[in-house]
Amino acid sequence: MNIYGVTGWKNAGKTSLMERLVTEITTRGYTVSTVKHAHHATEIDHPGRDSYRHRQAGAQQVILASPLRWAVMAELRGTPEPELNTLLAHLAPVDLVLVEGYKTAPHPKLEAYRPETGRPYLALENPTIRAIAQSGPPAAPCDAPALPVLDLNDTNALADFVLCQVGLAKSGP
Repeated sequence: MNIYGVTGWKNAGKTSLMERLVTEITTRGYTVSTVKHAHHATEIDHPGRDSYRHRQAGAQQVILASPLRWAVMAELRGTPEPELNTLLAHLAPVDLVLVEGYKTAPHPKLEAYRPETGRPYLALENPTIRAIAQSGPPAAPCDAPALPVLDLNDTNALADFVLCQVGLAKSGP
């Protein structure tokens, strides 16, 4: 499976970029799955629901199935958070897995960057970042990493870049 990430500081546009990349790349005929890392305790199930009650009763894993979708919820119950590779092994094969977050994982990434946040580029200290997807001109050009800088709002160009990076770019006619 091909894996490519989107990383960046909070409010840099990561989730919007992921959403647009998934739409653009699937429109081109590729299959895509995503992984989203959250640094805080995230609840995808709600008190009172049957699946929530199963987990509260002590189940290690709960599968919730319906005519539209299914999901597996696994309780860590004090064990360490699994590594990204462990989670990826649970995905069905697709052309591309887009990963949001996991700043320090070894897969290649785009950095979503907005100069107006006043934060430094992550790419200055993260060699897994292959390009910057940026809104507007650099805040401090002398402090910018020596990487390609693409327009954060040019979804087509960003999708071309990612597909080329993972070897999925279709050649011309």
